[in-house]
Parts: sequence; structure tokens; C-alpha cells
Amino acid sequence: MPASILIVDDEKHTREGLQMALEDDYDVYLASDADQAFNLLDSQPFDVVLTDLRMSGKSGLKVIDYSLTMSQKPICIMMTAYGNVETAVEAMKRGAFDFLTKPVNLERLEILIKRAINSKQIQVENKELHQRLDQKFSFKGIIGNSAALEAVIERVKLVAPSKATVLVEGETGTGKELIAQAIHQNSDRSRKAFVAVNCAALPTNLLESELFGHEKGAFTGAIEKRVGRFEASDNGTLFLDEIGEIDAATQVKLLRFLESKTFERVGSIKPIEVDVRLVCATNQNLKQLVESGDFREDLYYRLNVVSIFLPPLRERQEDIPLLLTHFLKYYAKDNGVPLPDLDAAAIRVLQDYKWPGNIRELRNFAENTVVLHRGGTITEYDLDNRFREGAPVSVQSEGVQSNLSVEENEKHLLRKALLQAKGNRTKAAELMGISRRTLHRKLVQWPELDTTGRAGG
Repeated sequence: MPASILIVDDEKHTREGLQMALEDDYDVYLASDADQAFNLLDSQPFDVVLTDLRMSGKSGLKVIDYSLTMSQKPICIMMTAYGNVETAVEAMKRGAFDFLTKPVNLERLEILIKRAINSKQIQVENKELHQRLDQKFSFKGIIGNSAALEAVIERVKLVAPSKATVLVEGETGTGKELIAQAIHQNSDRSRKAFVAVNCAALPTNLLESELFGHEKGAFTGAIEKRVGRFEASDNGTLFLDEIGEIDAATQVKLLRFLESKTFERVGSIKPIEVDVRLVCATNQNLKQLVESGDFREDLYYRLNVVSIFLPPLRERQEDIPLLLTHFLKYYAKDNGVPLPDLDAAAIRVLQDYKWPGNIRELRNFAENTVVLHRGGTITEYDLDNRFREGAPVSVQSEGVQSNLSVEENEKHLLRKALLQAKGNRTKAAELMGISRRTLHRKLVQWPELDTTGRAGG
């Protein structure tokens, strides 16, 4: 659905000309004076209000005032032929998003409208985010009851109320951003912005501008002033992921901010002061980067005031069943399909798996399982080969284990054969070097080995 724009101007040719310029991309409504604008504002919500300043009757400032009393506040842009500083300041004080002088530059107007709509969307998303924060990013949102995870949570509880800079370390996919969000949510900044930046995802030549902003004309392509992530997170928390990827010039500027709480936009020498809590994360060993000369030692100590190490999933195996249950339920509900069930043997296999991709890999597995199986029971024979350590070997050549009895060894080999054959009894019998009838008799004798419920092959 296109965004809706209300144009308020007492000059007929101006408002109709603007309508012609914008109606291909937006739903455009017209008002010839403030009173007509009030009626339209009462009748429906608008995304943007574009109002003239000086009109017969009430001025455009009154339109801004009235617009901002709406439950769904539009973004207001002022137009005037009297482009003096005092008028601009007054319009901004009233809550105007920006200011245009007449005759209106249509290219500039389109840029402003796009920025205004983006700003409104961010406001809506932030409002929804604040409503969900207590549930999604509280300590209860961190799933697991292992001793390793409990130690992390206790450390978060200690550091969250402070102003200290935090360095979260851990392998890729362990949930470092979730820990950063928990720190923010349990601090006195929880109702302010939480802004996340993946430093590795941005080219070196854009990272400085993304973080600190730039002035119009600062470099080729800088057609307007840009507010950076530091300003956007003022009074809130800025999360810098993959901090080990930032270049030397950005390291210097970041160090200066940590020392002075000020920075300059690219292309400016005017210092800007902000109050930002910095939480950084890395999957690299920053100490080694310091030793190799790739990361500044003084910056390292500024960032590492408090460190939190997030253990990999292989070191918190007891959390795996809880995580599996959580993500299976989530994706079943999200896709509107029945919830699959993992049997005990399948869970044991998944707990023994090393999960090199950590929680991110486990989430992928859960979504894949939900989409492909759509309910039913998942046995160990339904799992991919990657969940079993080592390459498949012939069961006949595997040999026995000296610490097991003859019967236990036979059960062990039979289970391995069924696992390798994905529950196919004919293939399992061939691997064992026995007949299918003998295999069947063994399964009757040891029914706990037959979790497939299938006649197989």
C-alpha cells in the first residue's frame, strides 16, 4: 500500500502541481486551508503532511500542531517562500521534520518524503519493539539452564546497570547480539534505542560514514547530510558486531570517542557529543590481533572494560533439548504446520553432535525439520549423516568393544547398522552379514533398537 500524503496550500496551482509530481508513487490528498486539513486529519491517518507556512486564515504552524495531536502522528514538512532562519527554527520546535523554501525543488522534496516515511517506519518499529522488549530480550529470552549459560547470565546482571563498555566474545552463531540486547534491556537505557551494526558487512570506505555520519559534499555521492549510528543511539546502546574487522582510521576515531564522548561527522570539524553505551562483539582473538599489529592496544583495553565469553553450543549440551523444543515450536507456529517430535535416540545423537555453526545451525536444523516433516516422530534414522561423527564404515569391519559383553557388542553393532542404513532392515542385515529374518528376530528380542516403526526394505 502506498504511503499517504496530505498537501496543505492555499495556492491552487502549487498544491495541484505537487499532486501531479507525487501521485504516481503516493496517495495524495489536498487541502486549501488549515480547517480543511483538520477535517481530513480527523477522518484518516496520514504518513506525511506537507504544509505551506503562510496561508489565509490559520498558518501552517497550526497544521503542524494539530497533526501532532493525532494518535498516529504524521511526519510534517514545512514549505514557505520566506526562508528565514527564525521561521525554520520555529517550525522545527513545533515538531516539523524538515523545511523547504519555495519554489519547491521536486528532487529535494522526493528525497525528504522518502526520508520522512523511513523515519515514520522506524518510529512504528521502535514502538512495537518497546512493547515486546520485556518478553523477547529479558533474561527469560535466553534459553538454557546449563552452568555455563548461568554464569553468563550472572555476569550480564552485574554489568547491565553500569555504564561500562562491554566486549562479548564467542564463536559465530553463539548469540552474542542476544546478550548485547539483554544488557541493554536490563539497563536504565532500556527505553531508548538499541542500534546494531555488523562491521564486517560494510566496506571499509563506508564504515566511518555509517558510524559517524557525514556532511553534504563530504565525498562523491554524499548528496545530503547523513546522521550516523552514534547519533541515532544517543542515550541508548550501540552494538558493534565483528569489531575486529574495523580499519585503522576507524579505530582511531572510535578510540577518541571512548576517551572524549565526542566525534566529528565525515567532512566536518565540529565535535558532536553523545551519551552512548558501547557493547562490542567479536569471534576473533583481539589479543592476538593486538600482538600482530592489526588492532590498537589502547583501543583494546578501552573496549575490554568488562568481557563476557559466550560458550559454544558443544560446551552446553544440556541446553540442546530446550533449544530444539523452543525452535521447533516457533517454526511450526510460524509455518502453520503440526509440531514434529524428536524421539529420545534422535535427541541423544543431536546432543553428541558438535554444532560448528552453534545456535544458528541449530535454528536452521529446526526450521528444516518443521518444513520437511510436518509433524510425526523424527528418529535417529531420519537425521542427516552430518550429525554422526566420522565417515560411514562397514559394520562388519568395525570390530567389537572390549569393555562390552558379547550381547552388548551385538546390540551396539546392530544399532550402528540400522543407523547407517537409515532404518532400512534389508540394508542393515547386509551390513551385519546376517539374513533379514535373523535381523527381525533380533529386533523382537531387543525392541528398544527398533524406533522406526517400519517394516523397511
